[in-house]
Amino acid sequence: MIGKQIFNRDELKRLIFELLADIAPEADFDTLGLDEDIRLDLDIDSFDFLNFLIGLNEATGVDIPEADYGQLVTTNDICDYILARMP
Repeated sequence: MIGKQIFNRDELKRLIFELLADIAPEADFDTLGLDEDIRLDLDIDSFDFLNFLIGLNEATGVDIPEADYGQLVTTNDICDYILARMP
């Protein structure tokens, strides 16, 4: 799905989980709540989270300034942020 235009929330969630699976391959995304802290639940450090955000930017075309990183805590937060800024 990477590189594909995202049109809806479900496609974006699939992309998020695809990108996170590269960072946390042992993660069970079926049990990850959409309002849970991704970094905490998946034990992702700041470097891996930055790589995830870079991948998200490359896949969606949405620029994510460093000042906004703190807003991107849960899957729902990320979906809301990206969908509001889709080109």
